[in-house]
Amino acid sequence: MANMRVREDLRTLTGPEKAAILMLALGEDHTARLFSLMDDEEIKEISQTMANLGTVSSNIVERLFVEFAEQISATGSLVGSYESTERLLAKVLGQDRVNTIMEEIRGPAGRTMWDKLGNVNETVLANYLKNEYPQTVAVVLSKIKSDHAGRVLTQLPESFAMEVIMRMLRMEAVQKEVLDDVERTLRNEFFSSLARTNRRDSHELIAEIFNSLDRNTETRFLTALEERNRDSAERIKALMFTFEDLGKVDGMAIQGILRNAAKEKIPLALKGASEALRDLFFANISERAGKLLREEIASMGPVRLKDVEEAQAYIVALAKDLAARGEIVIADGGAEDELVY
Repeated sequence: MANMRVREDLRTLTGPEKAAILMLALGEDHTARLFSLMDDEEIKEISQTMANLGTVSSNIVERLFVEFAEQISATGSLVGSYESTERLLAKVLGQDRVNTIMEEIRGPAGRTMWDKLGNVNETVLANYLKNEYPQTVAVVLSKIKSDHAGRVLTQLPESFAMEVIMRMLRMEAVQKEVLDDVERTLRNEFFSSLARTNRRDSHELIAEIFNSLDRNTETRFLTALEERNRDSAERIKALMFTFEDLGKVDGMAIQGILRNAAKEKIPLALKGASEALRDLFFANISERAGKLLREEIASMGPVRLKDVEEAQAYIVALAKDLAARGEIVIADGGAEDELVY
């Protein structure tokens, strides 16, 4: 009968219990997304804790959210280091997994340059390699995965690519000194410059955060920001990608979104869309499917603005996810307006 008691004391809650309460309070959609980021053991522990939680007073829930907000926004008293991170991981993970993770975050000591290159976009890598000697490029391409090497080759000037291929055909075992020299060059030149160019613009980060907010909150923040720094506010607004911005993408992108979207979200999102954007969606489905969709939208009657905004935010998030995976391109004209993240 322990489950019937009402939890009133925040101090008696364990870590898993706090996590379970927070996740239950967040609602099904957010909780599902959090679960998707956890491993099986974490899901099992929190699920079991949820099942045994019993009744938790609204006072506890409110105090827990305040505590969480205070902890996550605290500054000045927090010092992170490799050692403290390793100690923290050791409390919850096996030593083998801790070693693997620490090798990853420590950088070159834990992973070879060839592993790192596997995560570098082929165009970025090709732009660097085209200025190197063909023999150096041949060594690099022989050390990375064949499909990645093939994509890099297609990005190189054709005559240069053929020079590289001829050297790869004639290449024998590469001496360790040569490999070490190439690794050192990659580390000192390529990855140091990549780190500089990959530093995210703070305006892009804020625009992405604002995109995830509901419309009222987003408007409130933007209005407040305009009063303090109009230039930044204008730049952020220009970077934000909204549901109506889908009107600027091509039919292939719309079709990709329609294929992957949850079917109940589309009519709800289009209910609050402009006529032009609706027409774009209808133009990319069959006449019969378009007729059914129009009828579904018309039959919905009045709907809550909050529900429409949530459906539109879902479609925008899906579009960005598909773009990030390379399945669609969302852009507005020139390369400077590219919105693939």
